[in-house]
This record gives sequence, structure tokens and C-alpha cells, in this order.
Amino acid sequence: MKVIPTVSQFSNAVRSAARPLGLVPTMGFLHAGHMSLVDRARADNATLAASIFVNPAQFGPKEDFATYPRDMESDLAKLEDAGVDLVFTPSLEEMYPEEFDTYVEVSHLTERLEGEARPGHFRGVATVVCKLLAIAWPDRAYFGQKDAQQCLVVKKLNADLNLRAEIVVVPTVREADGLALSSRNSYLDSEERKAATVLYRALSLAQDLGTSNATEIRERIRALIEAEPLAEIDYVSVADAETLDELDEVSGPALVSLAVRIGGTRLIDNVTLEFA
Repeated sequence: MKVIPTVSQFSNAVRSAARPLGLVPTMGFLHAGHMSLVDRARADNATLAASIFVNPAQFGPKEDFATYPRDMESDLAKLEDAGVDLVFTPSLEEMYPEEFDTYVEVSHLTERLEGEARPGHFRGVATVVCKLLAIAWPDRAYFGQKDAQQCLVVKKLNADLNLRAEIVVVPTVREADGLALSSRNSYLDSEERKAATVLYRALSLAQDLGTSNATEIRERIRALIEAEPLAEIDYVSVADAETLDELDEVSGPALVSLAVRIGGTRLIDNVTLEFA
């Protein structure tokens, strides 16, 4: 496995690599969710590349960029064990040099949910993903369904800017009690960790209700979460799975998504509903 810190070196390495080439972009502190992307990409491609870069452009001024968990040594060991060929580990200065002054914005999809709650977040996501796709020119790039809105944004920028990659979305990996794996789970203490299961219980309720009335789904989810003392709702959404427009009635694929603060930790999760 080659660990490559510069754009020029990584570009040269991918140009000479066997095709197809798969790319798994990450911010590190890898867990089983990340590794499910790596395993899928390893099975699909002749060459497997991953990136580790904690992207400051997608963090707001009061968010956790400085304290975001990092463990490069462990990450590299996991990637090597999984058969990754190339790992791109750029510095902040390598990705955003002093003269950097270009950003990518995806409209509409980013005006709600995470985009509304975290202004500027998706500009940072879209910019760094665009850069990574331009640097690596992968045949396929892999993202997790837990970040469903991010997946839609990446698909849109990839199509609109003719970046040519196939965007592969891999199902969410969960703990035995349903909590979606996330690097931010490491912030939870034992009581908060128990309380965090309310996210999956709320989404499971949405699946079990058997109603296509989106207003009722939102209300029932909110009631369940509000019964958990450590939980504070940022949003509950039942939206069209492609446009993220909020629905009154579920008549096609709908994304049920939520953001909830458990203590000081903000968690997101989602499921897809469809009624004939």
C-alpha cells in the first residue's frame, strides 16, 4: 500500500494504476461503516484508493473541526489489512493553498435539512469531493447511505460537472441496537449512548406505522424522541427521496431523516419508505 501526501504524486499514481479504479473518500477515524465502503470498492475494482482528510471547509465556526477524532496510524493499518492500494493523505495546505479561492455550490438540494441547519456545510462537502474526483478521476466513488443528503449532493455535482464517476451508495452499518456507526459516536458517554438508540427507534416506528400520511409520521417520530430526556430534535423530515421536498403524502420513495442532539453530540440518521 502506498501512502501519498501530495496532489501531484497521487495524480501520477492513479494515472498509471490498473482500471477500473475505486475511490473511498473519508475523514479518517475509520469504523466498520467506512470499511463496508472499502470492502465493496475492493470487490468492484482492480485498483482501490482511499483518502483521509478532515475537511475544514465543511465545518461551521462553532462545530468540532479542532476536536474531530483522528487516528492516522490505526486508519492506515485498517486500510492496508483491507487491501487498499493507494491512500491519499493531504495536508490542509495541500488541499487549500494560500491562494485558494474557488468553491462549488449545489443549489436546491442544499437549502434544507443539513444545509439549513449547517450553513456552508455542503459548499465545503461539494468543493472537497469535486477536488478529490478531479485529482483521482475514479471510475467509481463510494459513499454511505447514512449521509443520504450528502449522497444526493455528490450525485448532482458529479452529473452537472461531467466528472464521469459512478457514485455508489452503500447501506448504513449499524450496531446491534440499531445505532448508525459514526465517528461522532465516540463523543457519547454511557448514558448518552443508551439515549442515542432513540434515533433508530424513531425511524423503525416510521417503517412500522403503515401509514402514508407524512404529517402523522413526523408527529409520531417527534413524540417518541421528545420522550427521551437527553434528546433534542434539530429536525424531522419526510421528503421526496430525490428532491428532498417535504411531503404531505408518501406516494413514491420517501426519505425519512432526522438530526438529534444527544447531550452535546449531534447525530443524523435516515431510512427510506415507499408505499404503493
